[in-house]
Amino acid sequence: MTTSSDRISTILLRLPEQGTGDRLAVSEIVSALGARGYSILIVILGLPNSLPMPPPIALVSGILMVFISLQILLGRASPWLPSSVLKRDLARADVSRAVERAMPWVRWIEKLAQPRFTFFDSSVGLRVVGFGLLIISLGLVFALPVVGQIPMGIALCLIGLGLVERDGLLVAIGFGIGIVGVAFSYGFLVAVLTGAARLI
Repeated sequence: MTTSSDRISTILLRLPEQGTGDRLAVSEIVSALGARGYSILIVILGLPNSLPMPPPIALVSGILMVFISLQILLGRASPWLPSSVLKRDLARADVSRAVERAMPWVRWIEKLAQPRFTFFDSSVGLRVVGFGLLIISLGLVFALPVVGQIPMGIALCLIGLGLVERDGLLVAIGFGIGIVGVAFSYGFLVAVLTGAARLI
């Protein structure tokens, strides 16, 4: 059972233990997140994109993040995902491996994080965060394959961790990295469209 006092490292370590069998349903992951579903979902969607990953991981993560960002922007209290998404599942071994790889730096960030600059605690602040996340999410959708998503994946992890730990500085650093990633992503998109236009 997840409580509001649990640190994100504890919650992430519990994820592979949810349910039974070799596959882990998205609905089981969401139910395990408790009251801080938005923040931890952001971290979970950022984690696989923090490493070189083949398509369509960045595209799928980006689309889900767009969906989540819009809900934050509109002020929805808790995340809602369509049943078609909740019914999807992941290999339990893959979830466990991703959590294991992320755990050293997640715990390192937890040691540094502290409540400060909590500008996002207000409804207006959360909507600003939602708007920023929407821009990063769209950048993730159009990211350069394999490595282009890494800055935005790292940004999402930092923003999610910052929200969990109520650390506005961590959130701001995450957005700074995200802006760099989005600039590269949109630059790649413009280059592709320009090349296609010349061919036509």
